[in-house]
Amino acid sequence: MITQDKFFIDGQWVAPIGTGTLDVFHSADGKLMGRIPEGVAADTEAAVAAAVKARDAWAATPPAKRAEYLRKIADGLEARGEELAQVITGETGMPIRVSRAVQVAAPVQHWRHYAELAQTFVFEAQVGNSLVVREPVGVVGAITPWNYPLNQITVKVAPALAAGCTVVLKPSEVAPFDAFILAEVIEQAGLPAGVFNLVTGLGPVAGEVLARHPDVDMVSFTGSTRAGKRVSEVASQTVKRVALELGGKSASIVLDDADLAAAVKGTLNACYLNSGQTCAAHTRLLVPATRYDEVKALAKESVARFTLGDPREDATRLGPLASAAQRERVQSYIRKGLAEGAELIAGGDAVPEGFEAGFFVQATVLGRVTPDSTLAQEEIFGPVLTIITYQDEADAVRIANDSIYGLAGGVWSADEARAARVARRIRTGQVSINGGEFNVAAPFGGFKQSGNGRENGVYGFEEFLEYKSLQFKVTASTKS
Repeated sequence: MITQDKFFIDGQWVAPIGTGTLDVFHSADGKLMGRIPEGVAADTEAAVAAAVKARDAWAATPPAKRAEYLRKIADGLEARGEELAQVITGETGMPIRVSRAVQVAAPVQHWRHYAELAQTFVFEAQVGNSLVVREPVGVVGAITPWNYPLNQITVKVAPALAAGCTVVLKPSEVAPFDAFILAEVIEQAGLPAGVFNLVTGLGPVAGEVLARHPDVDMVSFTGSTRAGKRVSEVASQTVKRVALELGGKSASIVLDDADLAAAVKGTLNACYLNSGQTCAAHTRLLVPATRYDEVKALAKESVARFTLGDPREDATRLGPLASAAQRERVQSYIRKGLAEGAELIAGGDAVPEGFEAGFFVQATVLGRVTPDSTLAQEEIFGPVLTIITYQDEADAVRIANDSIYGLAGGVWSADEARAARVARRIRTGQVSINGGEFNVAAPFGGFKQSGNGRENGVYGFEEFLEYKSLQFKVTASTKS
């Protein structure tokens, strides 16, 4: 069992002020995986004080020096890659072979990318008689989720540090152990005291301190839309910058000239990644009404390949969900969809035979889902694909945009230019054309209630910078 009983604050491992603990359970068998401290408000306040104390010196550290630290952190994470993959697979249920590539290799790549960006970014520009400079926001509170724990920590902490900000991290209590490994790596890298701080606890306690604290200059939050609204509400009292990456209900539009087999296969892959515990999952498959029976048959055939298994085994294609609460949530949505008239094509709400231990849900496909139904409107966050029919291209775009969310989506067509034209009409932050791969250098974020701000690449880096303009008096020499 993993036991963490200290926080990383001001460059040291310190005992928490409170005495509470939080249990973490293994997704595959439901057994106790370990415990972490349940931080109280005073713990977070101590971490903020440390970040404030370190803020000015870190901001004044040359970008090249900051880049050196980031490279050391990347090396340290890479050296502990298998340990991280195993821990995150236990925390989230992602199959181990995918976890190695997605949950570990991608964050390492991000750390190296931001080390390079710290050195190549242009922090100053002359604009007329003004020198426009980019300066770090200051103290950043990072509140991160459980589904891609190390990655979502990385796309906040790495660019913030590269930009010259100090950080207080509050990871999800469902998947916290990778954050402790990161803190150990950061300590080994020799990052100055107070530049990075780690506390754990519940959102309404530890998280809200970061959102409301007057010395926290920015909060970067990833999680549910409900929780994001609360972060915005609390943070508004100190008018701090808030970046939100929230929920999604992404539509995959299959146009009438598309390769149906490729579109169904690609959409299922985008829906079931991490057992559907992905905010950008393509959970609504929009198909021409005249092709529904073909799509139904293809989906039934394709879903059979997503066999359940122990996520610690290399051969497993679909693992469990991260918690009992999440499993019950997904099962209730399946029942709700069937009660509202959806057609069960594959899977269902029953506990899979042989997988009574752990938090497993069957790979499920529900057809003839109406655009205004619960299944089509609310984020499920599990391996559940809904098939919705449309009449023509305009109807498909209308249905895709009929959502409070706007995070991602897809368009499938034999004519790439046509697919791009349709993609431009979808109000989401990212659209995949014919299964186009995710690009870690491109901006990631959403429209509407999927959040605001962007992560990844230079776009995520700029979130942690402020503008300052230095106005110089115009003289005869400067005029010439």
